[in-house]
Amino acid sequence: MDWEPGNDVGNIASLQRGAANFMGYCSGCHSLKYKRYSRVAKDLNIPEEQMEKLLLLPGAKKGDYIITPMSKADGEAWFGKAPPDLSLITRAKGSDHVYQFLKTFYVDSKSANGTNNLALPNTAMPFVLSALQGVQEAKFKTVEKVVDGETVTEQHWDSFELASPGQFSPEEYDGFVRDTVNFLEYVGEPVKAERESLGVWVILFLLVFTGFAYLLKQEYWKDVK
Repeated sequence: MDWEPGNDVGNIASLQRGAANFMGYCSGCHSLKYKRYSRVAKDLNIPEEQMEKLLLLPGAKKGDYIITPMSKADGEAWFGKAPPDLSLITRAKGSDHVYQFLKTFYVDSKSANGTNNLALPNTAMPFVLSALQGVQEAKFKTVEKVVDGETVTEQHWDSFELASPGQFSPEEYDGFVRDTVNFLEYVGEPVKAERESLGVWVILFLLVFTGFAYLLKQEYWKDVK
């Protein structure tokens, strides 16, 4: 299965939706300690009134960094470890990993919180988006392989089956996840869209320069030949 989210950090509407998704479902546990509310609003063309209404956590000011209200001690007590800051998660793990992580929670009665994850087995994070995606069961198949001359069997993931639907259709949930991952990719590298846009112009300049250089070479060497 393809786990590439196909992000476009130049898509401002997607980034705005992703910012709202993060603040609504992730900021209760996760911080973006390198990002200020005001910078997000400026970069994503979010009016100040909307920023204060939709993005600011209770008690936060627009110039503050985005810090979760959950303390490290509470996180460790509730989940066994403090939830990580997500400022650089897509740069550290890759946006495909984050996309897969948010798409592959499944029911697991052996897990402490009742769920498991295909991208990060035995994750301490409960599936906070189950109301949106629904509850899915993982189907595994038995695969034989030879190790040191002996045949052993392993359980490999095969597919997911939706056991209980959520508020979103599969397509809607996929869009939700893509927007959220897109926003996190912007957070990790705010100048990516500008860099990619500039790169196009640099390539065009080099192509034009190469053409002129070739013509100039031909002019210089025509008499020598």
